[in-house]
Amino acid sequence: MTWTDRLTLFTPYDLAAVGLVFALWLFVGWRIEKSSESKPSMSRIMAEYRREWMRQLITRAPRIFDAQIASTLRQATSFFASTSMIAIGGVLALIGNAERLAGVAEDLTLDQTPEIVWEIKLLLVAFFLANAFLKFVWANRLFGYSSVVMAAVPNDPNDPKAPSVAQKAAELNIAAARSFNRGLRAIYFALASVAWLAGALPLVAGAILTLIVIWRREFASASREILLEDDV
Repeated sequence: MTWTDRLTLFTPYDLAAVGLVFALWLFVGWRIEKSSESKPSMSRIMAEYRREWMRQLITRAPRIFDAQIASTLRQATSFFASTSMIAIGGVLALIGNAERLAGVAEDLTLDQTPEIVWEIKLLLVAFFLANAFLKFVWANRLFGYSSVVMAAVPNDPNDPKAPSVAQKAAELNIAAARSFNRGLRAIYFALASVAWLAGALPLVAGAILTLIVIWRREFASASREILLEDDV
């Protein structure tokens, strides 16, 4: 069976639903990272706080507090990278044992579908999980780079190099956070992709629900309102 033959096993609704998932995934990522100054996303707001963190780093002594924060950020990326790898292994195990999944799915949908259909549907989940894993690994690496540059910030606030080195550390930290957030969004859409096992409409519903959740957390959450409050 060629890939063309396999694609014929899916309805136009399936293909449209998958296209919608990718479109929403790309759109929400672009909107978050390119948000306007008048309505910034949580990611953009936190980026400014990361820059302020590095500015305060110049005059803070000792810097044990900063080292602990940097270590915590790297631990978070390591945790999610490990979790993504375990999840990928689980999905691949399901793909290798698709006949049992097909039996369960037939009981739920009352429809007989070739095993290859379930395997391809699981590949969509595996794609997002793999994307998340790569983003978390790169975020971990960037947080490491940022930590090294932080250590290179001169202890003397009067050193003319201090602001520029601190700025470099901040931008590396922001880049790491951006990659970390991309990994989280990929996990969200991996969970939404699981709904495809129940059909095209559940996949659409899962993708839209995921978009709403991400949008609310970035543009309409209580934590965002707290960060936007005027300093007293």
